[in-house]
Amino acid sequence: MNAAVVSQEGTPVASNVAFVSNWKLPALAASEVLVKTEASALNHLDLWVGKGMPGLALEYPRVSGSDGCGIVIEVGEGVDNDWIGKRVLLNAAVRQPEKVRPGYSPSPEDIRMIGEHDNGANAEQFIAPVENVLDIGDADPIEAAAFALSHLTAWRMLVTRAQLRAGQTVLITGIGGGAALASFNIAKHFGCTTIVTSRHQWKLDRALELGASETVLDEGEDWSRTIRGLTGKRGVDVCVDSVGGQLHLPCIKSLARGGTLVTCGCTAGASPKTDLARVFWNQLSVLGSTMGDMDEFREVVSLFVNNGMRAVIDSVHDASNAQDAFARLESGEQFGKVVLRWV
Repeated sequence: MNAAVVSQEGTPVASNVAFVSNWKLPALAASEVLVKTEASALNHLDLWVGKGMPGLALEYPRVSGSDGCGIVIEVGEGVDNDWIGKRVLLNAAVRQPEKVRPGYSPSPEDIRMIGEHDNGANAEQFIAPVENVLDIGDADPIEAAAFALSHLTAWRMLVTRAQLRAGQTVLITGIGGGAALASFNIAKHFGCTTIVTSRHQWKLDRALELGASETVLDEGEDWSRTIRGLTGKRGVDVCVDSVGGQLHLPCIKSLARGGTLVTCGCTAGASPKTDLARVFWNQLSVLGSTMGDMDEFREVVSLFVNNGMRAVIDSVHDASNAQDAFARLESGEQFGKVVLRWV
């Protein structure tokens, strides 16, 4: 079958992506469904898979893709035949129960990612556990694929982890990326004041068009005083950051007393300088967050299906032009999700 295959690890990632017609799926197992892909969407995770995941011995060639939408065409043993013909949306985070002390730890279960640990949705067909897909009826598959993982990630960050409340002030770094724009969507849904940063003025202008309260141009300097100036010197209640690196300290310094920094990534570096004195004196919380479970997925997908929340889509590419799609994401010039069309 057709697939967008990452032939080997290395950078630039796009140069290692090829559209092939001879990709083979494994046999369908019990409790799984086979989905004919209508659309898949790229995430920064696709680039990490292409670069090679530290500590994870990935084998190549492989198919990435943790966002997928399509029609169920076959079901494994134990799955109701009524699933056949339904349009479904994928939650790529497959739970891995705690083996050492099951039920004891209060932390979320470990996950195994479709599109990272296992081959993913950037193919004509993909396989997923039936418990990891939701029926979305006649929803547009391109819009659905663009929505899923980024909004699930943002929902867990803001709602589950940071305990977002209506009317709070939220700082979102690197506006234009999928998780940042999804966080912006959810913050607006809660009626929050939103402050966004970017290294590009045109992205800030787009954010203003979408309803951002304030924007800050990141010119490589510490912009925390600017944030405090925009908040009457108080600071923000919540900061959402997936960049890390040199942005971490300005994020910490931008928080109000009792504020929360929540992070889902570190594209600019995993070992930043911080300020522990500020953390304990101002009673700040620094939280990590990854993906989300099916209860959270149902909550956030209901905003898509029932409330009209939509992802910002940067571009849609025919699957045969997957290399161009990867190059668009890798350039960092996108504003919103990059989507592959399979039908």
